[in-house]
Amino acid sequence: MIDLIAIAPFYLQSFIAIDLRVLRLLRLLRIFKLFRVIIPAYKQFVELNAGRTFRQRLHALVFPSRYGGDLQQYFDIFISFFVITSVLISILESVQIIDYVMNVEFSVFDSVAVAIFTVEYTVRLYSCVEEKRFSGAIAGRFKQATTPSTVIDLLAILPFFLEVFLHHLIDLRFLRVFRLTRLLKLTRNSDATAILIKVIAREWPILSASAFIMMLLVIMTASFGYLFEHEAQPDKFDNIPNSIYWAVITLASVGYGDISPVTTMGRLVTVVMALMGIGIFAIPAALLASAFSDELRKEREQLRNNLYKMLKDGKLDESEAKVLREEARRLHLTIEEVNHLIETVVKEQEERDSREGMTVNAIAKDTVMSIEHYKYLLGQIRQLAQLTDVKQFESEAERQGLLSEAERNVWAAVKGR
Repeated sequence: MIDLIAIAPFYLQSFIAIDLRVLRLLRLLRIFKLFRVIIPAYKQFVELNAGRTFRQRLHALVFPSRYGGDLQQYFDIFISFFVITSVLISILESVQIIDYVMNVEFSVFDSVAVAIFTVEYTVRLYSCVEEKRFSGAIAGRFKQATTPSTVIDLLAILPFFLEVFLHHLIDLRFLRVFRLTRLLKLTRNSDATAILIKVIAREWPILSASAFIMMLLVIMTASFGYLFEHEAQPDKFDNIPNSIYWAVITLASVGYGDISPVTTMGRLVTVVMALMGIGIFAIPAALLASAFSDELRKEREQLRNNLYKMLKDGKLDESEAKVLREEARRLHLTIEEVNHLIETVVKEQEERDSREGMTVNAIAKDTVMSIEHYKYLLGQIRQLAQLTDVKQFESEAERQGLLSEAERNVWAAVKGR
């Protein structure tokens, strides 16, 4: 009935020659179409949280957990909608003619968005103590309040309240631009962001070394630019700090052209530094791309290892299938890729079972079986590398001399180093 009412006004007005503009109000009932997905999700949420306290239910709603179900995902979508819409409004407000026409509407929507974000922020602080790492009425909530994601939540609402309560003391309209930080709230639900943070933490020593080299080159380039161009262009190369701008755009191969050398030595330095910058500035991007790809490969390898455990009894139960679906979604795997992975694991298990009663000599007589057995053994080593404490493994092997050089090389190759 709701689906019919949602479309009936359009067709009635099109085919009946009377004034039915009043029926346009019925178009507002289209919002009830959302209940088709919300009501089942709510019933599922109630079943999952039967017997749990009010605070535990709030925690399940705003934090990902096995008690949240589909309703928790819809809540994230609801927050994401207001984040994206409020950021778009902040951008449109910078267009004077649009802001002049829609100023009241923009202000109302921003107030509603801030109210929703404030409730979300409060609920997160209130219910976070349900997690062990945030235990403690005061200490736990303070720890939650200082996490990066919660600080972002605070920055999303703080400019609004500062402008409301302090506008009579100082002009704080410039704080409106900080509403764009609400876009960072979307990183909480992004698996790619979590992987990127993990990659940066893992590759930080190399990235910091690259950053140091880049800063060194920038300072050297700015110094040479000042040395050779100061007398010829005292207005542009008046000091080294101002020359840093020219150095950065030169090394980054941007070259806006607003500042350029005119002396022979200055142009020579520019050519040399620009060629060096092509390689040096590309190192961090190449490192991140390679490390990101490697992290995804490890995550998928871990999923493969988990599949071995799930299929140990030869079948997937409902809980295992749910975990597999969630992991596949997190790793952006299609249904075809997941099915292919399951088929591969099942095939490898069958081949492993068929080889268990065979000796190495018997396997070696069949070249194809030898290759498959070799791949299987490498897979076992990879699983070992995933599950064991690598640092402790390597330090103990080094201390007691348990591995030969060839064995250490194989281990390093399997680990991808």
